[in-house]
Amino acid sequence: MKVGIMGGTGNIGEGLARRICIGGKYDVMIGSRDPAKAEIAAQGVVDALAERGVKGTTCTGGANADCCDSDLIILSLPFDKIESTIESIGKDKFENKTIISLINPMLRYPKDKYFLHDRPPEESAALAIQKLLPESAKLTTGFNNVAAGKWMLLDEELDYSVVVCGDDKESKNAVKDLVSTVSKLQPLDGGPLKTSGIVESITPLVITLAMNNGLKDVGVYFR
Repeated sequence: MKVGIMGGTGNIGEGLARRICIGGKYDVMIGSRDPAKAEIAAQGVVDALAERGVKGTTCTGGANADCCDSDLIILSLPFDKIESTIESIGKDKFENKTIISLINPMLRYPKDKYFLHDRPPEESAALAIQKLLPESAKLTTGFNNVAAGKWMLLDEELDYSVVVCGDDKESKNAVKDLVSTVSKLQPLDGGPLKTSGIVESITPLVITLAMNNGLKDVGVYFR
């Protein structure tokens, strides 16, 4: 199977690509508004695989639209770029696709040491994104609360819980299967997409806790 990561040139997107490829079960396409930038990120993944002697999976780079040829599409974009990205690609390209949102819209107040969930009128970024997609698209959430600073540190295990929300059982299972191949992440069924706002709100809380308690790369565990 193939995973496409739209907006995959940042630390989260590229780190996620590396982790998925090292898992050995998926090929990855990194997408970007700048295909050349995506190709550079993909080469970084290829180099990381070579260093670890990983064979059997590939990583390539291209435009965000190229990710629509994948079995699973991860949206690793700023929330305010989602609508323009979908419009530029074409809504029809997302027909019948399983799509994963890891987006947590936030209001940032670093000087005062707190972040807030920037809840859209739809109550979550996922529900807002769902309105932009065709009815046949199967939107889920996943990877929302993994510490951003950990993705690129490939020698460190990720043993966090990952809550997967969505309305389509088959798509949720596909996303949970993907999650379970990444380091030691534990996928958990978080119910329908309506619960995604709760999951999205955890990340600003975690960042606030880290800033006020001298913590770093705080993760979420449900055990």
